[in-house]
Amino acid sequence: MAEGDPPLRVVLAPDKFKGSLTAYEVADAVAAGMRDALPELETILLPVADGGDGTVAAALSAGFDKIIVDTVGPTGEPVQAPYALQDNRAVVELAAVVGLTMLPGRRLDPMGSSTYGLGLVMADAIRRGARTIVLGLGGSASTDGGAGMIQALGARLTDSAGDPIPQGGGALETLPALISRCFGRPSAAPRSSLRAT
Repeated sequence: MAEGDPPLRVVLAPDKFKGSLTAYEVADAVAAGMRDALPELETILLPVADGGDGTVAAALSAGFDKIIVDTVGPTGEPVQAPYALQDNRAVVELAAVVGLTMLPGRRLDPMGSSTYGLGLVMADAIRRGARTIVLGLGGSASTDGGAGMIQALGARLTDSAGDPIPQGGGALETLPALISRCFGRPSAAPRSSLRAT
């Protein structure tokens, strides 16, 4: 580079190397290697995530605060899970609460596992003032379609007799009311205040 030239800048925005390095560790290692070859190089580290594990870590690297909350894992065992909070925005990661890696002994239980603990984390973020929640949904241990999550947020899901359904994907077959409201005749469908983004 000639004297007076602007510095060379490189933006490093990798995802994780699953099973070996976090996204930040990947970015840091690549930056170190590049600076060995070009000491004058300016590197900007912006680790990213695809919505699975590492989503909260990416938000933390962007300056969000880390919040740890007591909640429950996919099969109901007590766990602590992190989320990221900045002003009135929260980033919540399903994988860190009720993901596959949170299963006791890594034993799969797709029909019994629930997203209830995810809803508890979201409720904590709302109590702390979050008005926007970015929800990373990768790596779920459950097939409940978010039923447990909305139960934790106050929804009452019932069977045809009006009794609450149990948690887990297997219980969804006893949930005719929700299915009829979602997929029934448009004139009978109530308006919802929930929006997917």
